[in-house]
Amino acid sequence: MRIVFIAAECAPFAKTGGLGDVVGALPQYLRALGHSVMVVVPRYASIDAARYHLRWAHGPMGVWMGDREEWCAVHVADSHGVPVYFIEHEGYFNRWGLYHDAHFNDYADNPRRFGFLTRAGLQLCKDLNFAPDVVHVHDWHTALGAAYLKIWHWNDPILGGAASLLTIHNIAYQGKYPADHLPYLGLQWGNFTPDKFEDNGALNLLKGGIVYADVVNTVSPSYALETRTPFGGHGLAPYLNAKGEDYFGILNGVDYNTWNPQTDALIPARYSAEDLSGKAICKRELQRRLDLVVSADTPVIGVVSRFVEQKGLHLLAQCIEGIVQHMRVQFAILGSGDKGLERYFGTLPARYSGRIGCYVGYNEELAHWIEAGSDFFLMPSLFEPCGLNQMYSLKYGTLPIVRATGGLNDTVQQYDEATGEGTGFKFDEPSAHAIYYTVGWAVSTYYDRPHHMQRLIRTAMAQDFSWERSAEQYVQAYQRAIHKKRAG
Repeated sequence: MRIVFIAAECAPFAKTGGLGDVVGALPQYLRALGHSVMVVVPRYASIDAARYHLRWAHGPMGVWMGDREEWCAVHVADSHGVPVYFIEHEGYFNRWGLYHDAHFNDYADNPRRFGFLTRAGLQLCKDLNFAPDVVHVHDWHTALGAAYLKIWHWNDPILGGAASLLTIHNIAYQGKYPADHLPYLGLQWGNFTPDKFEDNGALNLLKGGIVYADVVNTVSPSYALETRTPFGGHGLAPYLNAKGEDYFGILNGVDYNTWNPQTDALIPARYSAEDLSGKAICKRELQRRLDLVVSADTPVIGVVSRFVEQKGLHLLAQCIEGIVQHMRVQFAILGSGDKGLERYFGTLPARYSGRIGCYVGYNEELAHWIEAGSDFFLMPSLFEPCGLNQMYSLKYGTLPIVRATGGLNDTVQQYDEATGEGTGFKFDEPSAHAIYYTVGWAVSTYYDRPHHMQRLIRTAMAQDFSWERSAEQYVQAYQRAIHKKRAG
């Protein structure tokens, strides 16, 4: 098959979360299965041409939008054998952030920016004579691609035969913007109806993409079920349910070339399930780095997260002080986002010296250190489409403490105190109370049932969430989309 990915993020070039990881990894595994894949993303200001060996590929390229023609240049870089094309547009992408400014205010022209990216990706296929069997679009940013194929390119010699797959990485972000962007996006007012793009008088890009896509998937089976409900669907459950069997979940994979304690070059010492001595070194060095009391016998709970409501960090803020006051435990925290949460967690090390360490911001090396050096990894998410850190944690023998939602529920097996079986600790209620007592359960297991801890760690490290299996499921999804396109 010939597959084109059009997305707002692609690791390692530009990433804010799981979307970037998926777009960075999945094409490599599809290529290994014998498919021809190309990726199209924006050329953000943060993407350094020298570092990533970008070279000119095409242009100037004209891209016709609904009411005007835009022009751009195209660069390309190789990512493990997959060509990644970068759309360069000075006005749209040469900015501080991907989606918002330094004060976390969304760019008002986001629908135009990403509508242009989507159209440019399709135009690039035409200019390169790359006739895709499938156009794989991601989240609201490029969901328009599914609509464009049916509205603008239904009889195009290059794009007319292409099926569409829309992957929803987080349904809470839907691309809702004023309707006056519609003429620029080229959707015609006939598409601004409640059964397509209209949403209470506004434009909803994800909603329209769901309606037009041949097949829609999300990033875990549990999240697919949750988003079919009124609460989990954030208003889009009726449109997902209308897709029937053409909406389903495929669990994200993990790139074990990057996240593997046996080969990780970023951590202080490497280790395996057979020899955990390196993990003890990682714990000691993590404690030193974050000014925690160096103690091999005190459990460390790691947190690497965006400080946003979805991740449940406001619930952790309500109970973390009670945890460190009543339990012999330490926290290693890395994250940024909500300024109030940044201030709160950032002040905890001064008030709980030696027991809480916090780095406000993002540091890739420190993220690896926390995964390797912690005993537990806490993810109290209100909802979690897939989550990757819990899967990283399992490979590093760092037992997850998670809320049983979405991909967290799919990937973590509940600890059975009677047998010692499982891979982590799960709770259902999204509350500070539930976090407190589940952390207490994990900490008591650490101190009172060390033989169970060893069994849990060995079982966790044996879990396999590699991309090979997920890539094969995506191939089946592509085949389903192609069949749906041809039948339609």
